[in-house]
Parts: sequence; structure tokens; C-alpha cells
Amino acid sequence: MDLPTRDKSKNLVENSVCFSEDPTLTSIVNEVTASQLTKLNLNTSHHDNEEFYEKAKKYWETVSPTIDGILGGFAEVSPRDIQSSAQLLTAIFRLKPRPGRSRALDCGAGIGRVTKHLLMRFFEKVDLVEQCPQFAAQIPEYVGDTKHLGEIYTQGLQDFTPEAGKYDVIWTQWVLGHLTDDDLVAFWRRCISGLAKGGVIVMKENTSSSNEVEVDNEDSSVTRPLKLIRQLLRHAGLREIRIQKQENMPRGLFPIYMIVMRASR
Repeated sequence: MDLPTRDKSKNLVENSVCFSEDPTLTSIVNEVTASQLTKLNLNTSHHDNEEFYEKAKKYWETVSPTIDGILGGFAEVSPRDIQSSAQLLTAIFRLKPRPGRSRALDCGAGIGRVTKHLLMRFFEKVDLVEQCPQFAAQIPEYVGDTKHLGEIYTQGLQDFTPEAGKYDVIWTQWVLGHLTDDDLVAFWRRCISGLAKGGVIVMKENTSSSNEVEVDNEDSSVTRPLKLIRQLLRHAGLREIRIQKQENMPRGLFPIYMIVMRASR
């Protein structure tokens, strides 16, 4: 789901550009140790995981199927978000090997905001995964009558498996905090199998300002530090092609990072 959660540290971004010009940011990102990874890991038991997912499901059933509802009252960030994402996608199509433009997958799609305003500008077909039935039902109306709309899967990412070799770009935004660490790693591994030749996985997520995982008990989600995200993606068999920070966002939001990934082998 698209939800830029409020940051307790009230981080303020003052730059006027929409994303960092530094393509790697490796000079400011430290590796997380194995002991830290164990300490920060969300997973406890199967029962706790089921409760974690069920609580999130119930929360989103109460949210209005509108952009303002899905974005937690921050609908005004959408144009800036889309602008920086479009700049990132333009850069992705300069990669070697270059991804195709045949089919994309929008994960945690909400009512189709990213699909309509971003992905359909670049791809012939866009499939969407959205577990909330009321959001999924709204997608055709919000997106409109277009040849670019593909399949809509009403399913949680912890259970979703993309068709092998199907997608040029798998886009995940403001949704991975609803997965436990183990399910996130497993989801990424399934996504690797779902990529077409030259394809990439794109993650756009909130990150915590500290080295700690921040838990939101209201919507049953976590916000991970960037270094933990990087450790988990490597554990999944991925490597970073590009890392950028979303800039020019309102006061009170978590830092937002975009990571472009490919299989490490």
C-alpha cells in the first residue's frame, strides 16, 4: 500500500531537487552485522506472523479507497513522488542490459496510483497485486479504460508468486514494511524468478532515521533502517544497481530510498 508513514524525528528535506544525484550513496551507508540482523529481525513464530498480517488486513479495510486515504493524508506528495520515480525509470532504461518495456508489475498497488501515473507511461501492460478487495475493485475505475491495464491479483505479497520470466520491472512501493523479514527475503527470491531477461526489481520505501526497526502497531507494519534492507536484499540473492534518496518531501516523513536491484548471479 502507498503509505508514507510519519517520522517521529520530524526529518525535514530542504533540497529542491526530487532525488539525490549520487547513484550509489555507498559512502554514507554502513553494513549491518549478522548479530544486528538477528536482533532486528521481526520474526518470532508462525502464530505471531499470522497475527501481524491479519491486523494489517483489518486496518486497511477501514481506509478509504482514495489517494488521500491510501497515502495517509499526504495526497499532496503524489506529484513529487511520481516525478522522481519517472526520472529513476528513465535512468533504468539506460542500463546495460536494458530492461524491456513489455510488462511491469505494481506490488501493493492500492487503487492504481503508481500504475496510472507512472508505469503505464513506460510499459505496454501493467499487472497489479493488491490484497485489499475494496482497493482492487477500485483499480479499473481509477485507472480508466486503457489497453495498458493487465491482470489484477487480490493477494498479499507474502503469498504471491509472479509468473516465471514475465516482468521487465517489478515495482514495490510503500508496502514491504508489511512483510516480516523472512517473508520479504522469500518474496524477493520469487521476484528474481519472475523477471524477464534484463529485468530489474525496484523498491521505494520509507527507512528509519536510526539503526532500529520502528514498529507501527496501528497498521501493523515496520520501518527498517537502510542498512538492514541492504542486508536482507543481499540475503535474497540481489545486488544494488542504483540507490537514490527521494528529496523535496514535507516535514515529518521518514527518509525515502529507491533501490534498483538485479540478481547477484
